[in-house]
Amino acid sequence: MRQTLLDVHDDAYAEEMDDEFHQRFAWFVDHWGAHPGFVCVIAYEGEDPADPVGFSYGAPSNPGREWWRDHLDPAPDPSTTFAVSELMVRSKWRKTGTARRLHEALLTDRDEALAVLLVDTTHPRVQALYESWHYAKIGERRPFPDSPLYSVMLRDLNGSPAGTA
Repeated sequence: MRQTLLDVHDDAYAEEMDDEFHQRFAWFVDHWGAHPGFVCVIAYEGEDPADPVGFSYGAPSNPGREWWRDHLDPAPDPSTTFAVSELMVRSKWRKTGTARRLHEALLTDRDEALAVLLVDTTHPRVQALYESWHYAKIGERRPFPDSPLYSVMLRDLNGSPAGTA
């Protein structure tokens, strides 16, 4: 699975591979893959496992260490959050609904009350896409000194507007 994720990433970010942050993607795959509760959904073209279309992965946040709560005052009561770490679709399959299907498959039947993710602030169309999927921007964060500035996006998985549970 690791190599599949790396291959999709390299294709999805082919134009940005000179960026040192993107070059460290393998570290992020290993980090998230070792997390208890790690879940990954991979889509393929037809039945061919040699032709991955995209993927989405994440893991439950550790209770009490939900960093996103710093962006809300007061923070909502639910204490369980699923962190969506990555959603990538190869360019050939973009704008086909694949991203939404991967995302929803990742979150289907989750026990957590909320989902959180980060979106590069230089990609407003991606942020708008997540907003159309019922996420709300609750702040901005730079998790690493060399990372982009991200919008912090939160979604209530139980149907309430994000940030109002």
